Amino acid sequence: MFAVEVRDRIMIAHSLPDPFFGPAQHMHGATFVVDVAFLREKLTQHNVVVDIGAALRVLNETLKPLAYKNLDELPQFKGKLTTTEFLCQHVFDAMVKAAKDGALGEDGKGLAKIRVTLHETDLARAWCEGPV
Repeated sequence: MFAVEVRDRIMIAHSLPDPFFGPAQHMHGATFVVDVAFLREKLTQHNVVVDIGAALRVLNETLKPLAYKNLDELPQFKGKLTTTEFLCQHVFDAMVKAAKDGALGEDGKGLAKIRVTLHETDLARAWCEGPV
């Protein structure tokens, strides 16, 4: 299995209004480092996994609508607990859609898996991985 991984970051604000989350129930900020790994069984005819430039562009476009926003106020997240794991799934779904729609180029259509990791701090991270 071969992989290429790209990285970006995002600053957001949100709350997790459930007693389960203790002090994180209240409004707080987070800066996530976001890694997206693209995996395939064999390299393409150009000996790559995916176009790194396209992968960086698609990741940036996926994160941009969330950057410097209060996630509690975004309609697509209304009534949702925007945990790190939930946000991993959100980014994962966008990256899979981009691969299937050709936004990563023709090579993106042949990917086997994608893994999205959100680093919440240097001590904690969450990830979501699945087939394309």
